[in-house]
Amino acid sequence: MASLQLKDKEGQMDKDRSVALELRTVRNLLKRQVDGFISQKFGDQLTGMHGWALKFFIDNKDKDIFQRDFEHQFSIRRSTASKILQLMEKNNLITRQSVPYDARLKRIVFTPTAVEYYEAIIGKYVELERELKSGLSREELDTFFGVLDKIKSNLEQRSS
Repeated sequence: MASLQLKDKEGQMDKDRSVALELRTVRNLLKRQVDGFISQKFGDQLTGMHGWALKFFIDNKDKDIFQRDFEHQFSIRRSTASKILQLMEKNNLITRQSVPYDARLKRIVFTPTAVEYYEAIIGKYVELERELKSGLSREELDTFFGVLDKIKSNLEQRSS
């Protein structure tokens, strides 16, 4: 497996680091942070993924959002999205409503309960984002996001 050459803590090039392993490690650390807070605050009524989903729905409240938009936003399969949305419906976080122009489509609408939960967690998400960016320059962030975009593109091309 080809690896991205990065400098280790001593400033030496580390040729053996795995991009996939590093991304997985960061993902696990983020998941642990978010799930820990969500679990502490809401028990098993809400998961970290539900929190991210609520943010997506509320941030796009002026648009019709459908399951396919949710799948695309989070790069998840239809079956995974369906399970997440069903649990969110069961926990009274969202409803799915028919749209007049296509009986097959159901738009996702967040509930007042979802707004309450969102308001309780958004501060934590802002704080987490601030911590993640701490000590990074604008140039470093631009480089980071550029590299992530290339990695995502590589993976999307591979799965096409």
